[in-house]
Amino acid sequence: MDETLVSADGKNSRAVLCQCCGCRVLSAGMATLTKRELLLPSMMKKSSLAEGSHPDCEVLVEHWLVHDIFTFENVGFTKDVGSVKFLVCADCEVGPIGWHSLEEKSNFYVALERVRHE
Repeated sequence: MDETLVSADGKNSRAVLCQCCGCRVLSAGMATLTKRELLLPSMMKKSSLAEGSHPDCEVLVEHWLVHDIFTFENVGFTKDVGSVKFLVCADCEVGPIGWHSLEEKSNFYVALERVRHE
């Protein structure tokens, strides 16, 4: 991980953007760096994610943690896949860029490897 992405208080020091279209997902200073192993399907369009067939998945560990959905500038969600909703770009609908458990109502995770920073 690039050390310049995290401020002294553990927040994102730069804006978080979609890798595909550049849409702003989070403004600087709005999320906290956290480490948690989460299984995310390979990147694809939202319509394919909701179908539930995920042949390729990967475990990602570093995430931006957000506690309030209204913190996001732009983010979309898939339909429920079990007890999880995947976060996708609101503009191009490519994802998942993150993960949200319906059991953890106030935790939204955005994978550092699935976004870029400005």
